[in-house]
Amino acid sequence: MDLQELPEGCIANVISLTSPPDACRFSLLSKDIRSAAESDAVWSKFIPPETHTILSQSSSLSSSPPKSTKELYMALCDNPVLIDEGNMSFSLDKWSGKKCYMIAAKRLRIAWGGTPQYWTWKPLPESRFKEAAELRFVCWLEIRGRIDTRMLSPSTTYKAYLVYKLTQGTYGLDWPSVVTVGARAHGFDYECPGLMEITAGIKPTAILVPQRNIEIHIERQVGIYPELNGVKFPNESRADGWLEMELGEFHCQGDEEGELEMICCETSRGKSGLLVQGIEVRPKRN
Repeated sequence: MDLQELPEGCIANVISLTSPPDACRFSLLSKDIRSAAESDAVWSKFIPPETHTILSQSSSLSSSPPKSTKELYMALCDNPVLIDEGNMSFSLDKWSGKKCYMIAAKRLRIAWGGTPQYWTWKPLPESRFKEAAELRFVCWLEIRGRIDTRMLSPSTTYKAYLVYKLTQGTYGLDWPSVVTVGARAHGFDYECPGLMEITAGIKPTAILVPQRNIEIHIERQVGIYPELNGVKFPNESRADGWLEMELGEFHCQGDEEGELEMICCETSRGKSGLLVQGIEVRPKRN
């Protein structure tokens, strides 16, 4: 049977079993199929059921509400909204409709973050949040974040990323840092166990400076420091112009009661010139 011969409700039900990109493709086939493919019946299946509850906590919503569920979906993919008193952003993954979050630097545990000698806080128009953390100078770099796993979409593998920029005074960030992600009990204490115990045995693999900036340096050092083999560099292709370093991945079953902890640290050398916006958690794309 030709799909167009089915009632619009049946067509919508079929399309709702696909994916957002597929629904957009269906809308190109004909006028009748487009009507079904763009209906609220389809797009309400792609939006997480908690979305409206989450949005009710936001103070950054547009004054003009979306005209349709599809328009709401697209708006949440392109324009994250602030929640948690402006210290976290919520959005949707364009390809799957899964929930995405970014935790502001203010909500992270940054060692010495409250000491102006080591870190300063500055407003940035290009940041989602009110302030970003700028590193002046430390030897002990410790950035840790947490998020309740119940906030994530179930049956989904997530990746966590440190979102940051480098300033003109960048120094010492061309040495590998330890990055890791793991589940912990709800309400865990950062001090128990401490950073060194958690990261013991984890090989430093994350270089926060782009590879093009230090390629010659790395080539010279690999022969002397074998541990530099297998390092990873930041992604430079974010649409917002920030860098991101992958911290690790976590599969959310949906029935866990706990928190996801995300860590980036390097504690052996002096460093400066890091501007931290936050940690983003979003679905892994195959």
